[in-house]
Amino acid sequence: MTIRPVRVALYAGATCVAIAGGMAGASADSDDGERLARRWCAACHLVAADQQQASTDAPPFATIARRPGFSSEKLAFFLLEPHPKMPNMGLSRRAAADLADYIAKLGQGR
Repeated sequence: MTIRPVRVALYAGATCVAIAGGMAGASADSDDGERLARRWCAACHLVAADQQQASTDAPPFATIARRPGFSSEKLAFFLLEPHPKMPNMGLSRRAAADLADYIAKLGQGR
């Protein structure tokens, strides 16, 4: 029996959606995300309302969360790879999802 290319593409797409949904979905822990943000991100970003200042012009987390098209799933994937101007934090998928969930919650007070 052969599998048609369309079925393979549909299966692969459904698998990617399931993985992305599981990364930053309901199981994410925003309290852990806040701890990670205060540890790794507060030097450059404003990560909480009680933070007075950051040392760079990096956007505040609430601003990031309010950007058009913001998605905690996309942000979690972004955080897994090192980026220019950002240290390689070596986050696990769970930690990236927790951090992205925390950032998303900061944007809910629009």
